[in-house]
Amino acid sequence: MAAKPIIIGVAGGTGSGKTTVAKEIFHQFNEQSIVLIEQDAYYKDQAHLSFEERLLTNYDHPLAFDNDLLLDHLKMLQEGMGIEKPVYDYANHTRSSEVLSIAPKDVIILEGILILEDDRLRDLMDIKLFVDADADIRIIRRLVRDVQDRGRSIESIIEQYISVVRPMHLQFIEPTKRYADVIVPEGGQNQVAIDLIVTKIRAIIEEKAIL
Repeated sequence: MAAKPIIIGVAGGTGSGKTTVAKEIFHQFNEQSIVLIEQDAYYKDQAHLSFEERLLTNYDHPLAFDNDLLLDHLKMLQEGMGIEKPVYDYANHTRSSEVLSIAPKDVIILEGILILEDDRLRDLMDIKLFVDADADIRIIRRLVRDVQDRGRSIESIIEQYISVVRPMHLQFIEPTKRYADVIVPEGGQNQVAIDLIVTKIRAIIEEKAIL
């Protein structure tokens, strides 16, 4: 690689559309070397805890993430080294024994609810995005996702949202808006914002002489 990779951070609350935005950007650069890194893959290993103890994990708190490992991996990718990205097992509430081998790329999209909360991660980013959506839209999206993809009951999702997700969003996620270079309303539906961001990324790529 001719230069250090560009790192684009895509943050936002649960159900905001940040994953959709990240994937839309990703697909715009298919002709280039690009990788998507999800902060969710870096939830801390909880193998040392009992299953009952793991069930008490607050996944919306900054301390749930192994940002030290994520930071090390991002720096390795910047230096042209491959990484073994962890895989999180949501059924067992701990890190899986599997890993994904990721080769260094020219563009890295880092996506997650709290990537802008850690100043060490922010300092690595060339562009910082915060994807915004109304709270009612976000809870509906979370309901659909957790029922369909994670086999959870509606009652448990609502209880978790009220007791954990909403207060954590207000305390830790919403305040990170101030660190964003661009706030993207309406998430993945905002094609104008996505097109503008892609144009900016291409300009940075050309400036860094990656192409």
